[in-house]
Amino acid sequence: MTEMTGLRAWLLTDTPQSRGQARLANLYHGWLAFRRNPMAMFGLAILIALLAIAALAPWIAPHDPFYQDLTARLQPLGTPGHPLGTDSLGRDILSRLIYGSRITLYIVTLVALIAPLAGLIVGTVSGYLGGWVDMVLMRITDIFLAFPRLVLALAFVAALGAGIENAVLAIALTAWPPYARIARAETLTLRNADFISAVRLHGAGPIRIITRHIWPLCISSLIVRVTLDMAGIILAAAGLGFLGLGAQPPSPEWGAMISEGRRFILDHWWVATMPGLAIFTVSLAFNLLGDGLRDVLDPKGEK
Repeated sequence: MTEMTGLRAWLLTDTPQSRGQARLANLYHGWLAFRRNPMAMFGLAILIALLAIAALAPWIAPHDPFYQDLTARLQPLGTPGHPLGTDSLGRDILSRLIYGSRITLYIVTLVALIAPLAGLIVGTVSGYLGGWVDMVLMRITDIFLAFPRLVLALAFVAALGAGIENAVLAIALTAWPPYARIARAETLTLRNADFISAVRLHGAGPIRIITRHIWPLCISSLIVRVTLDMAGIILAAAGLGFLGLGAQPPSPEWGAMISEGRRFILDHWWVATMPGLAIFTVSLAFNLLGDGLRDVLDPKGEK
């Protein structure tokens, strides 16, 4: 207890003794502000549960998600051994949802790594260099923004071929323009700042200024945008799966499960409803988390 109290006092001090202490203290203050938002904590709890479910899927799934038992097809909710029922091939819906969480996290993680990084590079280079570079890069960005995301993703997947990897690439290719816009706006406000001029006078080149001094100041805005975009990314992936252009059967992807269950929506509603509720729950969790992070990371927000 004394050690915890000492650590807390060390993190809350108004006079940090090192840069590392100052950074840790800033993170701790952010956590305290985030923790005061109950809805954000609720979203975080859901996402932690999703991570745990995906990691422990082989141990907590009651059945093999690919095992077919036609004698037990379309069993209702509450069936012994199948609490969420079975689909048209007798596969356990709960087990498929559990394993499908891995696919959802796989898609979200890859898109969250590719799209913001591409947008950050394009936006900061465009905003810092200006001139014809800015004009060319922003007009390319405008072209991507002119198309609805799902329609553009459908076009890319149609060109690349169906499959989960191609779906991830297509979603990432359609998701980067908003990040580029945000990074460019941040860079335009920073490139003429006094500290940037001082760094430039010390001989730093454009690459060093962008990567060492501008990127860190753009990260917080991008983190909030990424978190809020996760729901749209999940829905886009589910839409591609629903149309048969994402994860291919018999993969337990939630959008593909809804597509299969739509044939039985009137008589056996749970087949499509359960994966739909899973998509809704995870999307809601990301939105709640993003809203909480925005309150913490937005320097203009009220504390």
